[in-house]
Amino acid sequence: MKEIDGNELERIVENGLVVVDFYADWCAPCRFLKPILEKVEREFEGITFVKVNIDEHPEIAFKYGITSIPTVLVFRNGKVVGGFVGVLPEDAIKTEILKAQATIR
Repeated sequence: MKEIDGNELERIVENGLVVVDFYADWCAPCRFLKPILEKVEREFEGITFVKVNIDEHPEIAFKYGITSIPTVLVFRNGKVVGGFVGVLPEDAIKTEILKAQATIR
Protein backbone atom coordinates (compact mmCIF):
# COMPACT_ATOMS: atom_id res chain seq x y z
CA MET A 1 0.00 0.00 0.00
CA LYS A 2 1.57 3.24 -1.16
CA GLU A 3 1.82 6.20 1.23
CA ILE A 4 0.76 9.48 -0.36
CA ASP A 5 0.40 13.15 0.53
CA GLY A 6 -2.52 15.52 0.15
CA ASN A 7 -1.75 16.62 -3.39
CA GLU A 8 -1.50 13.02 -4.57
CA LEU A 9 -4.70 12.08 -2.75
CA GLU A 10 -6.77 14.65 -4.61
CA ARG A 11 -5.43 13.39 -7.94
CA ILE A 12 -5.70 9.67 -7.15
CA VAL A 13 -9.27 9.66 -5.83
CA GLU A 14 -10.64 11.41 -8.94
CA ASN A 15 -10.75 8.23 -11.03
CA GLY A 16 -12.07 4.82 -10.16
CA LEU A 17 -12.41 3.17 -6.78
CA VAL A 18 -9.78 4.12 -4.18
CA VAL A 19 -9.44 2.85 -0.61
CA VAL A 20 -7.65 5.32 1.66
CA ASP A 21 -6.29 4.36 5.08
CA PHE A 22 -5.86 7.39 7.35
CA TYR A 23 -3.38 6.46 10.08
CA ALA A 24 -0.54 7.59 12.37
CA ASP A 25 2.67 5.77 13.27
CA TRP A 26 1.93 5.89 17.02
CA CYS A 27 -1.52 4.30 16.59
CA ALA A 28 -1.54 0.65 17.71
CA PRO A 29 -4.88 -0.21 16.02
CA CYS A 30 -3.51 1.32 12.81
CA ARG A 31 -0.55 -1.06 12.95
CA PHE A 32 -2.96 -3.96 13.51
CA LEU A 33 -5.12 -2.95 10.53
CA LYS A 34 -2.21 -2.55 8.09
CA PRO A 35 -1.57 -6.25 7.30
CA ILE A 36 -5.30 -6.90 6.97
CA LEU A 37 -5.64 -4.11 4.40
CA GLU A 38 -2.53 -5.32 2.57
CA LYS A 39 -4.06 -8.80 2.29
CA VAL A 40 -7.38 -7.40 1.06
CA GLU A 41 -5.53 -5.21 -1.45
CA ARG A 42 -4.06 -8.32 -3.10
CA GLU A 43 -7.58 -9.70 -3.61
CA PHE A 44 -9.10 -6.63 -5.31
CA GLU A 45 -7.55 -5.98 -8.69
CA GLY A 46 -8.43 -2.67 -10.26
CA ILE A 47 -8.91 -0.91 -6.92
CA THR A 48 -6.23 1.47 -5.67
CA PHE A 49 -5.22 1.24 -2.02
CA VAL A 50 -3.25 4.10 -0.44
CA LYS A 51 -2.50 5.44 3.03
CA VAL A 52 -2.17 8.95 4.44
CA ASN A 53 -0.30 9.75 7.67
CA ILE A 54 -2.51 12.30 9.42
CA ASP A 55 0.36 13.53 11.61
CA GLU A 56 2.27 14.54 8.48
CA HIS A 57 -0.83 15.81 6.66
CA PRO A 58 -3.28 17.21 9.25
CA GLU A 59 -4.96 19.37 6.60
CA ILE A 60 -6.20 16.21 4.87
CA ALA A 61 -7.57 14.83 8.15
CA PHE A 62 -9.38 18.12 8.68
CA LYS A 63 -10.75 18.20 5.13
CA TYR A 64 -12.29 14.72 5.43
CA GLY A 65 -13.40 15.05 9.06
CA ILE A 66 -11.06 12.38 10.38
CA THR A 67 -11.43 12.48 14.18
CA SER A 68 -10.48 8.88 15.03
CA ILE A 69 -7.92 6.55 13.56
CA PRO A 70 -7.68 4.26 11.86
CA THR A 71 -10.30 5.57 9.46
CA VAL A 72 -10.69 4.03 6.03
CA LEU A 73 -12.64 5.88 3.36
CA VAL A 74 -13.62 4.48 -0.02
CA PHE A 75 -13.79 6.97 -2.88
CA ARG A 76 -15.44 6.54 -6.26
CA ASN A 77 -14.57 9.18 -8.82
CA GLY A 78 -13.73 11.78 -6.18
CA LYS A 79 -16.66 11.17 -3.83
CA VAL A 80 -16.69 9.25 -0.56
CA VAL A 81 -18.97 6.23 -1.06
CA GLY A 82 -18.09 4.13 1.97
CA GLY A 83 -15.71 3.47 4.77
CA PHE A 84 -15.30 2.59 8.41
CA VAL A 85 -13.55 3.63 11.62
CA GLY A 86 -11.47 1.23 13.68
CA VAL A 87 -10.24 -2.25 12.99
CA LEU A 88 -12.64 -4.62 11.24
CA PRO A 89 -12.15 -8.28 10.39
CA GLU A 90 -11.02 -9.05 6.86
CA ASP A 91 -14.48 -10.23 5.73
CA ALA A 92 -16.14 -7.04 7.00
CA ILE A 93 -13.59 -4.91 5.15
CA LYS A 94 -14.26 -6.83 1.94
CA THR A 95 -17.99 -6.29 2.44
CA GLU A 96 -17.48 -2.53 2.78
CA ILE A 97 -15.44 -2.45 -0.42
CA LEU A 98 -18.01 -4.55 -2.29
CA LYS A 99 -20.80 -2.21 -1.14
CA ALA A 100 -18.79 0.75 -2.40
CA GLN A 101 -18.18 -1.01 -5.70
CA ALA A 102 -21.92 -1.48 -6.12
CA THR A 103 -22.73 2.23 -5.69
CA ILE A 104 -24.26 4.03 -8.65
CA ARG A 105 -21.60 5.46 -10.89
